[in-house]
Amino acid sequence: MEGTDVAKNRKSNDSKMIWDALIMVLQFGISMIVPILLCTLFGVWLGERTGISWLAIPLFFVGAIAGGQNVYRMAKKFMK
Repeated sequence: MEGTDVAKNRKSNDSKMIWDALIMVLQFGISMIVPILLCTLFGVWLGERTGISWLAIPLFFVGAIAGGQNVYRMAKKFMK
């Protein structure tokens, strides 16, 4: 009887670790995609207002850098 409790606890712990890893990957993805999307959309909007059609390109890279910094900070927290 005691062996089955250990097996259930191990399975429960493994399942929790899998869900934690999945949540972490989703957080990384969202933290990367949101700044890129917002900066790009802002660049498109601003480009239409000012007549500078290529303005979305540098703002895309600004969003990518900001997203990369977000992911780096999150990874640093997870590593502690």
